[in-house]
Parts: sequence; C-alpha cells; structure tokens
Amino acid sequence: MNEEERMSETSARRPRAGVVTISDACSRGEREDTSGLALKELLAAVAEVVDTRIIPDDRPAIETVLREMADQGLDLVLTTGGTGLGPRDVTPEATLAVVERLVPGIAEAMRQESLKKTPQAMLSRGVAGVRGHTLIVNMPGSPKAVRECFEVIAPVLTHAVHIMAGGGH
Repeated sequence: MNEEERMSETSARRPRAGVVTISDACSRGEREDTSGLALKELLAAVAEVVDTRIIPDDRPAIETVLREMADQGLDLVLTTGGTGLGPRDVTPEATLAVVERLVPGIAEAMRQESLKKTPQAMLSRGVAGVRGHTLIVNMPGSPKAVRECFEVIAPVLTHAVHIMAGGGH
C-alpha cells in the first residue's frame, strides 16, 4: 500500500489500537489488571482497541510485543507500567529500542500535567515514539495516573495518526 492509499484508508476509519500492560504480578495472575482495563476503556473513545496483552517486566518480551503490534499495522500502541525507577522497570528502554523517531512532547506533557498533582511524576521515565506508522506511548502503571495522563494526550491522538499516515497539518 502506498502512502496515498494508507492515508485514505486511515482517514476513512477509526484508528486501530493496542494496549499492553507490563507487570510481573498481573502477568502471573497475582493482581488484577486495573490499569490496562482503564486504558482500554479510555482509548475506545478515540480508537478501535483490537489487541490487548499482559506481559511481564521483561525487556525482550516488551520489545517483541511492541514490534508485533506496530508491524501488524496498528495506529496506536499504549503501554501501562514499567516506567518508574524499580530495577525491573524497563518499558522505556524497550520502547526506545523499537521506535524509529521520538515524540518527546507527549511524555513531557503527561509529566508536566501530572506534576500538578504529585511530585512523584518527575520520577516517571515514560517515552513516546513512532515505529513505521504506529505511535507508541508509555503510560504510568496506576489506573488514576492512566486516566490523568490519557486526558492530556487524547486530544492529539487522532491528529497524530492522520499525520503519520501522510496527512497534512
């Protein structure tokens, strides 16, 4: 599919999205995935959520899943979890290994807004970037933080997908 066909197809439908919960405890069934569920519900307002996964805090596994989702043609992939300072928090490193271009304004905006609510926001290491025509965004791991951060980025997601597909500004 050439760029013009992709742009036309993307403009004619809702963006297709995936949600990845990155949590050792959730992946083992020891804790309910409330953050992923919250993110899926929020994302449904702007996109068709077609793929959800729960995986451990394991860099190779995260990289594999992000590549799979992007390479299957999803427009958006939002992750939740693994963005802090813990020794197993490797989501940003895995994302950086997968994306081709960074979109620092998204992560900066989420942190800036979160700082208005808690000083711990400055410890979030989440990143955002593009692989092919897929925007990948790391979100925090708590349902409350997911809701607050999604509110910040929701207004630009559809436009970002349009631009990545070759649409004009």
